[in-house]
Amino acid sequence: MKEESGGWFDECTDAEILAAQKLLAGKEGVFCEPASATSVAGAVRDIRSGKIPEGSRVVCTLTGHGLKDPDTAIKQSTGPLHKVRAELEAVKNTILDNMPR
Repeated sequence: MKEESGGWFDECTDAEILAAQKLLAGKEGVFCEPASATSVAGAVRDIRSGKIPEGSRVVCTLTGHGLKDPDTAIKQSTGPLHKVRAELEAVKNTILDNMPR
């Protein structure tokens, strides 16, 4: 498949993967597990280096939810951690109260 599609395989560092996970959460509101962020990490690196040409269409499949590994997300979070009762209104109010205005 790789040869037929003209694609390639590569590896990413842990730092690149965690940066992609944080980017997805911060810019897109997507909370994926680090393993899922790997495709985005590689795409970001290859776009920056020019390996993926400007104007290309890139699709990254993210299959793993961030709740599979919440400790990693918490460790790299720069914002405060909010403990909330497991009730819809409490969660909703905490989200709304902490959104940038």
